[in-house]
Amino acid sequence: MTLPGDGNTIPFPRLRPDTDTLGGRIWRARDALGLSLCDLAARLHLPEDLVSGWERDRAEPPVDALSTLAGVLSVSPDWLAAGIGKAPAEPVTPEEQTRLWLKLARVRELHAETTRAIAALESEITRLARRGRA
Repeated sequence: MTLPGDGNTIPFPRLRPDTDTLGGRIWRARDALGLSLCDLAARLHLPEDLVSGWERDRAEPPVDALSTLAGVLSVSPDWLAAGIGKAPAEPVTPEEQTRLWLKLARVRELHAETTRAIAALESEITRLARRGRA
């Protein structure tokens, strides 16, 4: 017989809910897709001011609209409604892209420098090995 704590339990990851408001999650999901408020409202076939009210937490979408909204925003209804689950990826800014390209260029420089150092070391070892045989 096994008792709790005998190593027979399955560890479940602790899920930290997204603490943003419903409106904040709607905005973040819309932003991650690069949609304007007008675009989102058009996809939902709803007035822009209604969707804007949801984003600003002035009103909440009806329960049946949450599923549709989640589908349009490509997020899970659980994340949208309660912040449980995976949030949409944040868009990459042009500054972040530039920073990453600069890092890549530096790594390439270091790679080339390392390649030259290895070649020089191999030559030195070969030279010393030949001298030792003579």
